[in-house]
Amino acid sequence: MSREIIGALQALEEEKGIPKEVLLDALEAALVSAYRRNFGSAQNSRVQIDRQSGEVKVYARKTVVETIQDPRVEISLEESQRHDLRYQVGDVVEVEVTPADFGRIAAQTARQVIMQKLHEAERDIIYDEFHSRQGDVLTGVVQRHEGKNVFIDLGKTEALLPPQEQIPGERYRHGDRIKCLISNVKKANKGPQVEVSRTHPGLVARLFELEVPEVHDGIVEIKAVAREPGSRAKIAVSSRVESVDPIGACVGPKGMRVQAVVSELRGEKIDILKWDPRPEQFIANALGPAKVSSVEILPDEHTARVVVPDNQLSLAIGKEGQNAKLAAKLTGYRIDIKSETQMAELREAAARAAAERAAQKEPAPVAEAVTETDVAPAPAAAELVPEEDDTANAVEVAVPASSDAVEEPSGGEESEDLAWLEEAIRYHDDEEEKDVFAAGPKRKNKSRKKATKRRARFEIDTGGTDE
Repeated sequence: MSREIIGALQALEEEKGIPKEVLLDALEAALVSAYRRNFGSAQNSRVQIDRQSGEVKVYARKTVVETIQDPRVEISLEESQRHDLRYQVGDVVEVEVTPADFGRIAAQTARQVIMQKLHEAERDIIYDEFHSRQGDVLTGVVQRHEGKNVFIDLGKTEALLPPQEQIPGERYRHGDRIKCLISNVKKANKGPQVEVSRTHPGLVARLFELEVPEVHDGIVEIKAVAREPGSRAKIAVSSRVESVDPIGACVGPKGMRVQAVVSELRGEKIDILKWDPRPEQFIANALGPAKVSSVEILPDEHTARVVVPDNQLSLAIGKEGQNAKLAAKLTGYRIDIKSETQMAELREAAARAAAERAAQKEPAPVAEAVTETDVAPAPAAAELVPEEDDTANAVEVAVPASSDAVEEPSGGEESEDLAWLEEAIRYHDDEEEKDVFAAGPKRKNKSRKKATKRRARFEIDTGGTDE
């Protein structure tokens, strides 16, 4: 080797971008492999290339011993001290063993190894470069199509534009120059694979950064981006300097700046609105161009209830709900939009429901107190003594609640009829309770109420008996 090799490695560094030291390390590893293959693999050897002259030397590492058993890896103490008197038994000595025809043999075996190292170094450099630029926008040229996949030439490598990252309805012709965002970089067997996107929301932010100097300098900040690729996008901007209008800076004179972004996105409409730290105002701005009457935040459900005038409801929702969807994506809230009429009806329904619940919870009104003049006091129940013929049983009846005199029954014949009638009613009530027991508690309670009413009517009609 000579200075010409060093010059060639320097040219490769400038052309391929591979450092010269990486190439020299790869070349030294290739020469070590070639030496072991042709001159003995058992030796522990090392190849050194002079960085200035390009001279190649091969060194064999041997252990100092008193008695040599394997001359390829061992050296005697006397021979080692010829190189340096400080060597002792057990030390490792490097002895130059460069073969006379090593250059010819090494060149044949080292070529493939060097090319492999060159490819690996290029892959690593490309991977590191694009991996550090994820989220950046690059300009590429449409190279070819494979099915629905589109390959973009980025100069140093090809990037893949998969179908899900393509704008719906957009056509990519061979030779077209397009801007795309680097979405993912991963290692593969054939080298680093770079994936790009045309639908990522970050693409809109990066395009504004390229077109608007205030955004590039950090004076105007893009807070959030929501996008329906190919149709419409919304961006929220704010200014760090009070004297700078963030919306006007993004629009530009005569709309030139925003029109440049729209042209790059093939006519995608862009709404620019002002970001606000208050969620209510931010949501109202996001629903533009519709006018908003009020916004109510429900923190527990992370929902915003928005009320708009009746003539603004369709504008706030948008075609196929597009405006509401973009506003929800931009703000991060679930947005429920109601017109003023709908909200008034909901409030009336809620008020009626609250009134009904309150009425159900109120206690029943207390009956007015009765006086002695209204109802005569009921005397205690009288115990009837059976007649001498013992044909009627004793019954307990209440005196009717009336101030009029009650005609006392005369004779045991009427008492016998009353006892028979009461027994019939009790038998009928017991049988009815047995029949309705399986029908449920409602039927059972109803039957008991009927039986109680009949017994009360019986007591009132009979007026009781007294001996």
